[in-house]
Amino acid sequence: MLSVRKIYWPAVNIVGPGALKEGIQELVNMNLGKALIVTDDGIVGIGIISKLTEELDRLGVEYSIFSKVNPNPTVKNVNDGLKILKKESCDFIISVGGGSPQDAAKAIGILATNGGDIRDYNGIFLSKHKSLPIVAINTTSGTASEVTINYVITDEEKKIKMVMVDANSLATISINDPELMIKKPKGLTAATGMDALTHAIEAYTTVGAYRMTDALTLESIKMIGESLVDAVENGENLEARSKMAWGSFVAGLGFSNCGLGVVHSMAHQLGSEYDLPHGVANAILLPEVVEYNLSSNYKKFKEIAAALGKNVGCLRDEDGARLAVEAIRELSERIAIPKLKDTAFNIIDLDKLSSQAFNDICTGGNPKEVSPEIIKEIYLKAYNA
Repeated sequence: MLSVRKIYWPAVNIVGPGALKEGIQELVNMNLGKALIVTDDGIVGIGIISKLTEELDRLGVEYSIFSKVNPNPTVKNVNDGLKILKKESCDFIISVGGGSPQDAAKAIGILATNGGDIRDYNGIFLSKHKSLPIVAINTTSGTASEVTINYVITDEEKKIKMVMVDANSLATISINDPELMIKKPKGLTAATGMDALTHAIEAYTTVGAYRMTDALTLESIKMIGESLVDAVENGENLEARSKMAWGSFVAGLGFSNCGLGVVHSMAHQLGSEYDLPHGVANAILLPEVVEYNLSSNYKKFKEIAAALGKNVGCLRDEDGARLAVEAIRELSERIAIPKLKDTAFNIIDLDKLSSQAFNDICTGGNPKEVSPEIIKEIYLKAYNA
């Protein structure tokens, strides 16, 4: 018998070329009031915010802008954004960008209705009240934060990433317009794409996976496998960008409802300690963790290999599963994901990173039991790859 499930995703989700204009009309119809636009300077610099504000001006929607979100959003970012929201008497939030502005916006929205310090909400379902309404405009195919109940904020004093899982942070409207993703740099496209693939693979194999999330995440793996290289090599390929937008979106619907695993636990530490971009950290660690996890479910990993284009034919599940590791490594190489030894990673920090990763909220979802010692071995394997 199937268990009772709570399924979380935004009430309205608009995906595809031209989604931005349709999404703005949707928020106008909802009459939400004055907006705080939460973004980063990079998004401002490439003209996406001006596209948005032109439409808001045309439709008579008032707004203020907070654009000082870091690549790994911090407690300070959240507090600064909240001050502007209150000072400008904003009624709702429009988040514009990849995972960083999306996560910062969720944190600001939660504090606006619940009060306190964002550190108070580090954990699972710790807020009492729904966030301010959020219209989440995604500009990368990666984190899927625009559709999930998760957000991550860096405590810059303790140098740790806090992972919040909270249905109250869910956006009201999500918008994925691949036209906003055109011409993004190759490195960013590669990193965010591997982040999306990590979401899909971890969600497909996590202990919390079930039939609905399996259907979503396996389809996501296929779409990303078919389109990521093309999106990286030709940033103006709208078909590849559209497939990646859908792949990332669908992965988000999946993992938001079943959880992740130790790739994310370990990647969070690389982000908080060295400010390594989250997608890069995931991509570096993914093949090593997948190889460790293979024996938890050879059949599923064989299916992942097939979804990534490997001919598993009549292979035994165990042999086919090993091709998943090969496929991930080949994909990372094709899109020039760096090696761990070429980042700021310092082997002196291994014990600290391993201990923190073990205690990360995502570790409980890993399909195979781990320990700080095992996590340390995986870091070392990635370092020596």
